[in-house]
Amino acid sequence: MSPWIEGLRSVALYVPDLAKAEEFYTRTWHLEVAHRGDGELFLRGSGTDHHLLALHQGGPSPQIRQVTLRARSREALDAVRENVLRAGGKLLAEAHELTRNPAGGIGLKFQDPHGRTFQVVHGDARREEGAPVKDRPIRLTHVVLNTHDVDASQKFLSEALGFRLADRTGIMAFMNCDRDHHTIALGISDNDALNHIAFLMPDFESVMRGGGRMRDAGFPIQWGPGRHGPGNNLFNYFIDPFGIVIEYTAEVEQVDETYVARGPEDWKWPAGRVDQWGISAPPSATLKEAQKRVFFAPNP
Repeated sequence: MSPWIEGLRSVALYVPDLAKAEEFYTRTWHLEVAHRGDGELFLRGSGTDHHLLALHQGGPSPQIRQVTLRARSREALDAVRENVLRAGGKLLAEAHELTRNPAGGIGLKFQDPHGRTFQVVHGDARREEGAPVKDRPIRLTHVVLNTHDVDASQKFLSEALGFRLADRTGIMAFMNCDRDHHTIALGISDNDALNHIAFLMPDFESVMRGGGRMRDAGFPIQWGPGRHGPGNNLFNYFIDPFGIVIEYTAEVEQVDETYVARGPEDWKWPAGRVDQWGISAPPSATLKEAQKRVFFAPNP
């Protein structure tokens, strides 16, 4: 586990239409409004995080604004600052009170060498622990970011944030900071786009019912249902109204320091299979295109 990062808190996006985003993410995706501001909308799940998605009014094309991680302590923020600079990152904002964010806390912001923007926070507001709610996301479990240089990206996450390689396949490096098998995964690609955002559901039933609800609303399953190899998690993938790839998942493998990372030779499917069950068809061409279209905003 990372000595500095506790886990993934939220992802911030620029979207073309906030009203349309609210309609989709509350009525169809089953999040709730945590806070509404001028040109911004914060959406929560059923878990303890104040919000999982921060949506901001943007231009005609969606962009990712930042990935927000939670630090283990106030001292960890200072360690992250020094590590980021040593690892070749660019500091965008020193640690400061986040008075403009409804979750509050203290946070710093930086970019990695490839221009991806991260925020690390400590002391942000949390809700009381409650029982998971059927058919509603609990929290984010991981975000997958494409990279044109997987070795450099993996090195930065390790040196700056203390992430550990969980597994590496021929197409992805799975990076871990807590008990979840992966928190940030790096999609090996020719671009640095957002690949997808994964929302943890309470159980298998919720993943499947979510798939039916999305199909009823006109958003077909683009990949799934199935069970992944690395992470052992259930999955259903979709594309939101703006072209952002989102995933319902459950039963993510829990690991500790004794977990031994495996490589591409250990993660090969038989011909014609793309998941453990052998049920799912391959990812759709539409999904593959969407996974390389949403980029980090240059000036978050």
